[in-house]
Amino acid sequence: MGEKTEADDGRNPNTNPAPVAEQLPIVPTAGTPASVAQPAARPVHSLPGTPGGPGSGGRSGAAGKPGRSSGAKPKSRPRPANNKPDRRTYSTPTDALPTTPRSVRPDRSNAAARKVLRRLVQGETPPTQAMSIVERLAGSPYANPTIQVSGPDINARRTLDFALSLAETMFRYGAGALEVETSIIAVTAAFGLDNIEVDITNQSVILNYSAKDQTPVTVLRVVRSWTNNYAGLLKVHQLVTDVVNGGTSRIEAAARLDEITHKPKPFPRWMVTAAFGVFGAAIVSFIGGGPLESLISFASCIGVDLLLRQLGKWRVPEFFAVATASGMVTIIAMLFWWLDLGIAPSFVVVGGILLLLPTGRLVSATQDAINGFPVTAAGRYLSAFLVFAAIISGIAVALVAGALVGVPELTLTTEGSMYPLPVAAALVLIAVAMIGVAEQTDMKLLLPTALIGVTGFLLYSLVVTLGVGYRLAPALAAVLIGMLARMVALRMGAPQLVVAVPAVMFLYPGLMVFRSMYGLTIETELIGSGTNSLFNALTIILAIAGGVVLGDNLARPLTKGVSSNERRNRRR
Repeated sequence: MGEKTEADDGRNPNTNPAPVAEQLPIVPTAGTPASVAQPAARPVHSLPGTPGGPGSGGRSGAAGKPGRSSGAKPKSRPRPANNKPDRRTYSTPTDALPTTPRSVRPDRSNAAARKVLRRLVQGETPPTQAMSIVERLAGSPYANPTIQVSGPDINARRTLDFALSLAETMFRYGAGALEVETSIIAVTAAFGLDNIEVDITNQSVILNYSAKDQTPVTVLRVVRSWTNNYAGLLKVHQLVTDVVNGGTSRIEAAARLDEITHKPKPFPRWMVTAAFGVFGAAIVSFIGGGPLESLISFASCIGVDLLLRQLGKWRVPEFFAVATASGMVTIIAMLFWWLDLGIAPSFVVVGGILLLLPTGRLVSATQDAINGFPVTAAGRYLSAFLVFAAIISGIAVALVAGALVGVPELTLTTEGSMYPLPVAAALVLIAVAMIGVAEQTDMKLLLPTALIGVTGFLLYSLVVTLGVGYRLAPALAAVLIGMLARMVALRMGAPQLVVAVPAVMFLYPGLMVFRSMYGLTIETELIGSGTNSLFNALTIILAIAGGVVLGDNLARPLTKGVSSNERRNRRR
């Protein structure tokens, strides 16, 4: 009675079975597999602690039937029909709940307004990588070069040497730094050298080629001499155009460049000397001189050319050679004035002064300064102003020497043509054509260059008639000449400088330079007026050079489809 049986401890499975956690129902969705949504049913008697299950003492769940013995093998659990069981796990009951569909279309009603607002608020996107050097050709006559299909040149050093020889030739013939740089980039790109850097400083050219996984190569060339050869510059321009178009190999291009540098100039020396004289006579007549003044100027300009040639043979520096030549022209004018032949000495001097002015150098320096070559521009400006200072020094020394020997005081006349407009236009035509001969321009460019000069003169006469100031009128004429020069030059396969420089020669204030120097050296009471005149002359000279460059840039949009240089085939 006092012993407690197994049924009395409160743990008898028949009277008080252990609680079993039941599995929560799974709500099926479209992506729920069948094996998870309907798991295999497990019989109740197979659970531990239930009648008929393990630990039930061998009793059966059905009354009147003997239970299975404990040593009998249990039934194997039926396997699901899917051989590849689902590997996804559902850790929480909420995983089986339906979710919001992902195909909801966003609201794009204000997309355009948000895009415009983003453009207004956002800053400029910075470049993600360095700009290719070939992009420097945009806007130049060599844009979009044709790359040779053979790929990069095997011998890159020979290509670099050819590019250096090309740059040296262009510098010697008077090309600007921008034109030299674009020619080098175009040629090297056409021959397959992409990783090129070009550095141009005054009279030196440095090229660096650094291909990937190769040793970099750097070459240098220094230009130490200059010459007047616009015909040679035109041939070089055409050579670069042929290379860019893909019709000339490197070996052929090197042979053609060597032929250009050794080819004689188009006009002999005696013709150049005669052209100097005719130019002086035409300019003196244009500004208002008589036949006698024109004849004296003809002789003095021929003497200037012969003197400069001889001083060049003696290796005399340019400053002293130019000073000597300007002094000689002034002495000749003062001598005829002393003989009382009834001439105006200021007119006689003008022809020689215009011949000595470094017109091409000033235009090139202005182009370099505007186009982003400050070092080269500074060097060329310094050289040009030294020549200008040499002209002033020669005139001043000659005037002082004449006053010491007793030459009477000079009579300074003002500028004003004594001929009607058609005759003055014809004189400009002759003067510009003669300067083209003196600069060794190609024969086919002489007449177009002269006609462009006449067009600029007509505009100059018009704006002067309208009352425009004497500083602005030459600048406006130079802008028109610069525009027309680019259009005509590119159509004829030449650089703009070859046409523009001779065409603006008649605009330079040679008479103002002489009058200012006379006021500074002889008439000391007019030193203020002389200084003002000299400053005005410098201003007009720089305005003319700037006008030529401005006209060149204004004509760029108008010349995109012109000439064989800016090719219609836009492939690379």
